Amino acid sequence: MPTSRSVGIEAATVRSPLVREALEVARKAHAGQIRNASGGRPYIDHPVAVAERLSEYLDGDELLAAALLHDVVEDSELEVDDIRARCGDRVAELVAVLSDDESIESYSRRKQDHRDRVEAAGPEAMAIYAADKLTNVAMLRDAHRAEGEEAIAGELKVPLDEKVEVWESDLEMLRRNAGAGEAVRALANGLEEQLSRLRADRASSRSAPC
Repeated sequence: MPTSRSVGIEAATVRSPLVREALEVARKAHAGQIRNASGGRPYIDHPVAVAERLSEYLDGDELLAAALLHDVVEDSELEVDDIRARCGDRVAELVAVLSDDESIESYSRRKQDHRDRVEAAGPEAMAIYAADKLTNVAMLRDAHRAEGEEAIAGELKVPLDEKVEVWESDLEMLRRNAGAGEAVRALANGLEEQLSRLRADRASSRSAPC
């Protein structure tokens, strides 16, 4: 259940210049981008949803700012130093940890490296990571139900089965770290539920008559 600290991103942007700045940076960085396998939703919907989920359990301005910016290094021209200049050292450190190492060509190895770095970084990074994965699966489920598996598969960089395997490994890591705090536990529970529902959705679509 959300805690009494729940603030929501709209309220956080009113209260916090840092969160407001992060949202503005994210909007500009992702302007014109469409999120893959999201049913055509603007990219900015994803980091905002991640930050909203995180805000149900944690309300630190630097954490919410990092959640809003967690994809900008991977998916825009901004670099970690740009984040540091705009939002400070801690936000930049979290964004760096939450960014894939694109020099690793293998998808599975790159995701394992990412998972290991997040785990080593501690509870705050893991909470943002969990909110990210939960949001990924929830958005993909929405698109899967609306458009079907064949349509969304064409938007993915790797087969959906491989993505699901990676998400299952993410869940295992988060479960190992259930003692890291309420946010990690609760978001991991949400991820587990969404993955279970995704499996059911896929099974149902395969068994449905043509």
